[in-house]
Amino acid sequence: MVYVYLAEGFEETEAIAPIDLLRRAGVKVVTVGVGDNIAVGSHGIPVVTDTIAQEAVLSDELEAIVLPGGMPGTLNLEKSEYVQAAIDHCMAEGKLIGAICAAPSILGHKGILKGRRAVCYTGFETQLEGAEIGSGSVESDGNIVTARGAGVAVDFGLKLVERLVSPEESQRQRAAILCGK
Repeated sequence: MVYVYLAEGFEETEAIAPIDLLRRAGVKVVTVGVGDNIAVGSHGIPVVTDTIAQEAVLSDELEAIVLPGGMPGTLNLEKSEYVQAAIDHCMAEGKLIGAICAAPSILGHKGILKGRRAVCYTGFETQLEGAEIGSGSVESDGNIVTARGAGVAVDFGLKLVERLVSPEESQRQRAAILCGK
């Protein structure tokens, strides 16, 4: 199971593309509202979430969490005690954490990117404390997957499929949606 956390001001493409691709690959995805079960994205698109952060149980069933970027979505994710607890849980258990756009800054502020390759939205690199800034649009290092922004949200989602299911399933999904490479 994967939790995708949605806070007011999240970047819609960065959330919906990974949700869609993971579900196409057969992964159970639960959207988690931070603060409410209706999260309005940074471009005014409301999304009704499956649950709210207070009710999202951090159990052995949890395989990964995904943190979309966007403003003020990233700031709202970072100040949530429930999101912080989910990050800590994933780090302690070696579970996958995906963060895109400005959201890798949350991981940088926690010090968990030290010595890891990571990327983020242009201008946020200084927030990735101790990270080696990668050259790709999506970087995977240990249990952390980071991506630059909305323009690579499909590649980000496909990397999550690769890590959670298999490289072959990621390639199948890439072909199914007619995405080059």
